[in-house]
Amino acid sequence: MTISKGTAVAFCVLGMTLVGSSVSVSQLLLDYPTMTAQALRYAAAAAVLFLIAHRFPRLGGARPGVRPTARELGILLVVAATGMAGFNACIMLALHHDTEPAVVGTVIGAAPLGLALLGPLVARSGRARPSVRLVAAAAIVVAGTALVEGTGQATPLGLLGAGGALAGEILFSLLAAVVLPRLGAVRVAAYSCALAVPLLVVGALVAGEPAAWRLPTATETAALVYLAGLMTVAAFVVWFIGLERLGVERAGILVGLMPVATLATAAVMAAALPGLGPALGVLTVAVGLAFGLTGGSRASSDTVPPTVGPATDQDRPATLAAPA
Repeated sequence: MTISKGTAVAFCVLGMTLVGSSVSVSQLLLDYPTMTAQALRYAAAAAVLFLIAHRFPRLGGARPGVRPTARELGILLVVAATGMAGFNACIMLALHHDTEPAVVGTVIGAAPLGLALLGPLVARSGRARPSVRLVAAAAIVVAGTALVEGTGQATPLGLLGAGGALAGEILFSLLAAVVLPRLGAVRVAAYSCALAVPLLVVGALVAGEPAAWRLPTATETAALVYLAGLMTVAAFVVWFIGLERLGVERAGILVGLMPVATLATAAVMAAALPGLGPALGVLTVAVGLAFGLTGGSRASSDTVPPTVGPATDQDRPATLAAPA
């Protein structure tokens, strides 16, 4: 069945909430080799996603038996290199060079604005210019994100790493939107995760991690299972389903929920209310989301928006089908 706009928004919100709330879990892996941990995570997630794709071939809008073309594999490789392996490597670069997490989060928080500006490049609606309303909404969300994250110490190399993570975050959704109509959410997530593994293995070798390799502890294993299952399998699939239904620009502003989810999780774990600045930031993000997701757009909000990418009418799924 075709999902509604409201369901698509709920899917994107769930995806960003899972990603944002995973920060606390990721801290449990600080003593484990970074690239190795990410390679294990994506390898496990890819195995689960391919199993889901085989068992439920229509889940996420794909046709049964569809395989990526050489061009699509190239796009997915860039998604894996920038939005997965590169994204994690850039964050670690920033954190290892005296740049506080709040600064990194603030820089990455500009992703909604980037997606609002660049979204028309992959849309098939014939519109070459971004929606003024969505750009304004994204700017409000970015301002709220900055309030949520706050400020802190940073170095030039750390800011470079944060900027690289921002680029990876934008490319992750922008390029995935090109291949989603034909491949579907599950297969896009599965192939992206699988392609990220060898990249991370090479990164681990370059970083000299084999010398520090060991079996993860019970706590680290639990963290890896959480990151692979909820933060990767579940979050990626629901995000991609919502992304195809809403389009890059509208879904992009929901990326601003990541720091809000992180703040809420930290507050729950600390059993303490956030300060005035972060609280105002959450309110600002909510205003930006409400402004961007309500009101008219050039496409009808009650119909499925034009698909993106080069899919033919024969290849393009008309609906997001239920599991077979």
